[in-house]
Amino acid sequence: MASSTPSLPSHWRPPAPTARWWPVFLRNLLVWRKLAVPSLLGNIAEPLMWLVAFGYGMGALVGQVNVDGRTVPYILFLASGSICMSAMNAASFEALYSAFSRMHVQKTWDGIMNAPVGLDDVVLAEMLWAAFKAFFTVTAIMGVMLALGISHSPKLLLAWPILLVAGVMFSSIALIFNALAKGYDFFTYYFTLVLTPMMFLSGVFFPREQLPELVRRISDWLPLTNVVELVRPLFMDQWPAHPLRHGLVVGLTALASFWIALALTRRRFAK
Repeated sequence: MASSTPSLPSHWRPPAPTARWWPVFLRNLLVWRKLAVPSLLGNIAEPLMWLVAFGYGMGALVGQVNVDGRTVPYILFLASGSICMSAMNAASFEALYSAFSRMHVQKTWDGIMNAPVGLDDVVLAEMLWAAFKAFFTVTAIMGVMLALGISHSPKLLLAWPILLVAGVMFSSIALIFNALAKGYDFFTYYFTLVLTPMMFLSGVFFPREQLPELVRRISDWLPLTNVVELVRPLFMDQWPAHPLRHGLVVGLTALASFWIALALTRRRFAK
């Protein structure tokens, strides 16, 4: 007689979050409010130092750069790329170090799941929380850039939703490594082998046309490249040349990364 033992659900089943992700998100927000000011200063200090040091320092040497047949000041070129890099870094830090602390060190996730809240809800809340932190950070940086007069294009209003989706994408990617990590040292691999090369190959600091042809073709598909290609023209008061392609890359990468991160997290908690 065949066994009637039910099979365990696959870790790779589709995400099935509920509205219970919101209390988890709200819990992170309430905790963060106590340290909001130093957290914000820490998140915007580094990108602003990059902007001042390279934008005004190196910008005085470089002068202007050619972007898609248009000559623009280097400070404008750098600002439009560095704000995308800031979204990447802010989302990654929150979805790695902070999320790992709550998941593994402090066991906050275990405590939350003693309530009627599923793991899918917790992971979704962590992803959205990291995306919110990134969005909050780039909003502050954007305000400084506007105050400095780097760009006053009305099209910058469209950069906010793009950067929010970028935060979702990068936080989802980071949660993959969060699910695999055994300790904080593991994240060094991600920053050294993934984020740093992407930062230099995605056109943040110099036009990608300077890259060798093969490297440039590879960089075409990097997540950060596609965010930069969507945001930079808006700083220049132009529309992106290929918004559909870049938008699809960002959107599909975010969706696939979240699914993978959730599956790996399910597997981790099933052990």
